[in-house]
Amino acid sequence: MSAVFQEDRSVLTRAARPPDYSVRYGADPENIADVWQGAAPIRPLIVMIHGGFWRPEYDRTHTAPMCAAIADAGWTVATIEYRRSPGHPDLTCDDVNAAIADVPAQVRHHDGRVIVMGHSAGGHLCLYSAATPTHRSLIGALALAPAADLQLIDSLNLDGGAARDFLGATATDRPDLDPARMPDSATPTIMLHGREDAIVPLAVSQAYVAKHPSARLHVLDGCGHFALIDPQSDAWRSVIAELERLTG
Repeated sequence: MSAVFQEDRSVLTRAARPPDYSVRYGADPENIADVWQGAAPIRPLIVMIHGGFWRPEYDRTHTAPMCAAIADAGWTVATIEYRRSPGHPDLTCDDVNAAIADVPAQVRHHDGRVIVMGHSAGGHLCLYSAATPTHRSLIGALALAPAADLQLIDSLNLDGGAARDFLGATATDRPDLDPARMPDSATPTIMLHGREDAIVPLAVSQAYVAKHPSARLHVLDGCGHFALIDPQSDAWRSVIAELERLTG
């Protein structure tokens, strides 16, 4: 009998060095991004979108360890906050679009290109933004264990109805916010997903790729949901390798 896989959630509360500075991209208190400055200004800016099933109790602070590690690896990274108001998904999506449009001009030490990156619900927002053709500075999207197919997430009732709480409706009512039903991404898209992920099952990314075969899905054995944002995990090497690939 095989052992039950145990998620390591320690990264969610692990201390990390503070950001170098913060910038604002709008008037709402949530319209803020924390910036860790990388050592290589010729590289693209990484815009990081945190997860938490779109719920207001989860904010950007848990991404500090990964953002510090990305900066140590040479990229400048901005982890954005955004409004998380159940039943008002357009506020969330509008904030993400505004951040991708406005934050890069306020951040130093990058070459003007942008890679959008997101985990879990942030992976949904990453894929949503990558399918938005107005983001001309985007050169790639890296989605980590993304909530990529809202209809499937709704039907699986993940996190006690997270998709329906976020949308204020069934997922079939908002195909315009569902990456699996939006047009193909306007930029190269890579997805990393752990085979052992029980929080956002691998089937969610597989469903997205079935509809968007131009996206590349890499499945990591022995990997759960949080290892993909944990610089101390074995999976972290794959995250950095895919950022290198997108950077070119």
